[in-house]
Amino acid sequence: MAQPGTPVHPGAGQPGCAGAGQVAGNVRQTKKGNWLTHRLDAVSLSTKLISIILVLLLVSGGIIAFAVRQLVSAYIIDKTDTQLSRQSTLVLNSISELQQSDNFGTLGLIDYYVQIRDSNFNITSTPVVPKLSDNVISEPVLPVSGSSGGVEFNKPYTTAARVQLSSGSDVSRTSLQMASAPWRVIAVKWKMNGNGTTPATTGVAFIALSLHDMQDTLSIITKYFLVVGIAIMVFATVMATLAIDRTLLPLKRIEKTAAKIANGDLSQRVPPAPENTEVGSLSSSLNQMLSRIEHSFHEQQETTEKMKRFVSDASHELRTPLAAIHGYAELYKMQREYPGALERADQAIDHIEKSSTRMASLVEDLLSLARMDEGRGVNINQKAKLHEIVAESAEDLHALDPGRSIRLGGITVAGGDAPLVAGDGERPMPAHLAFVPGKVENVTLQGDPARLRQVITNIVGNIHRYTPADSPVEMGISVVPASLHLVDLGKMPSTDVSLDQFIQAAQVAASTGSGRRYAVLQVIDHGPGMPGKARQKIFERFYTADPSRAREKGGTGLGMAIAQSAVKAHHGLICASETFNGGLTFTVIIPMPDEAPQAPASSDGVAPAKA
Repeated sequence: MAQPGTPVHPGAGQPGCAGAGQVAGNVRQTKKGNWLTHRLDAVSLSTKLISIILVLLLVSGGIIAFAVRQLVSAYIIDKTDTQLSRQSTLVLNSISELQQSDNFGTLGLIDYYVQIRDSNFNITSTPVVPKLSDNVISEPVLPVSGSSGGVEFNKPYTTAARVQLSSGSDVSRTSLQMASAPWRVIAVKWKMNGNGTTPATTGVAFIALSLHDMQDTLSIITKYFLVVGIAIMVFATVMATLAIDRTLLPLKRIEKTAAKIANGDLSQRVPPAPENTEVGSLSSSLNQMLSRIEHSFHEQQETTEKMKRFVSDASHELRTPLAAIHGYAELYKMQREYPGALERADQAIDHIEKSSTRMASLVEDLLSLARMDEGRGVNINQKAKLHEIVAESAEDLHALDPGRSIRLGGITVAGGDAPLVAGDGERPMPAHLAFVPGKVENVTLQGDPARLRQVITNIVGNIHRYTPADSPVEMGISVVPASLHLVDLGKMPSTDVSLDQFIQAAQVAASTGSGRRYAVLQVIDHGPGMPGKARQKIFERFYTADPSRAREKGGTGLGMAIAQSAVKAHHGLICASETFNGGLTFTVIIPMPDEAPQAPASSDGVAPAKA
């Protein structure tokens, strides 16, 4: 505890202060790191690449220059050591001559420095001292007289130079640099034999050679590498800029394309490039993504337009029965006080009942479509006996039109052999689905029996409403293999082209003996038929070729739309085509389960026709 009167410094004895200071330091380092990262992120990719290339060239060039300089230096020193070793032999053989100062020039030692010492390392003479220009004398730094200085014999070493300038002389920079160059020195022992009157003597000779030639060579090499390095850096900068700009040109095109797409033009595509390159792979992936986005956008637009049209048509269709109900109710109120009001009330109630029934049917159809649009209302995890549904629908149509001829049978792929019509010569009929009267196959598939029954009921209902009561009808069902994936079938539009594609896939499966099995149902009438443009719109909601007649017959214009939605929910295809010699043919194709076996034929082939 602090004593009274003792000053207490802020933070003294408080462990948290050190931690706070460390946290503050970490925060500053983090901010500094974030600032540096932000600055680097702001630099363009091309600038980063060029900078990296230049740094790599600079580092590699520096390493190469350093390595070459070291190799040349080692080579020159090794060569100098060899020369010193050779000259040491000459010196040892010429000790007596070297002691005479006027004979050193004849020994070829002008560039060498030679110093003779006795056995106690005392200097006896320095017969050879090279002189440079401007009377500059350079000598190696040797051990002082009388001391060995720890020198090893016969082992060259490098030592500094001692420069002596003549008083009053003007020394050039070049001469001074040459004189300041270090020396390479070798120390050797010498022995001179006696001649009877004088004893043998021994000593040490220091032989040195200046390394100014090595320094000149290294200086020239350094300048050479510097000049060449600068030239390489400039050339590499220009070439790297051109190469990187050309390489990044597709990315700039992608950027421009993205800007156009951002402005609303979804038809823009990235220019293609070889897919074995990174940019080519990116371009291909982007184009696929853009195609899907454009397709999804168009689908959304179409869905929105269909929804608007659907709401408009639904409002119009609902307004008609509501207006009728309202009108007859008002009429009843106006006329109930007049004579015969009871009869008129019965008529008004009858009309109101018909209008409400029509409105209830319309609402029910709308709810069915809405549920199927949301993926509800169809349970395809059931077993549906399609042959029984067809037979019951034929009986229903016979009950509605007792005088109509209704035949049941199978479906086969035909065409290419028979002539189109008698007398057409060699013109063959194209491949098509043909009705074969006879027994009906037992076709059991995985699907919703109620919805499939609704599909056939809607087709049969249209035949009852819009064709003469005595026009014949054929209903066929068979299992047909086809080399077609069920996903592809479910995505096909309800057109004649899609039907032709399925027929071609069935021909391929027949020739190869492979393919997936599909249940094919056809309902063929020989009534007035429909024009080509009308057939293309038959599956649109609220579409009727003759609206007034449809209302008279009790139609809502939603039957075929419901049938199409139900078939699509089964991953199938439904389309309307022209019957040969007139009429309308509905074709329903639904995939069979892989494990479902093909059942044997059963059931009667011809429904009774009553005149």
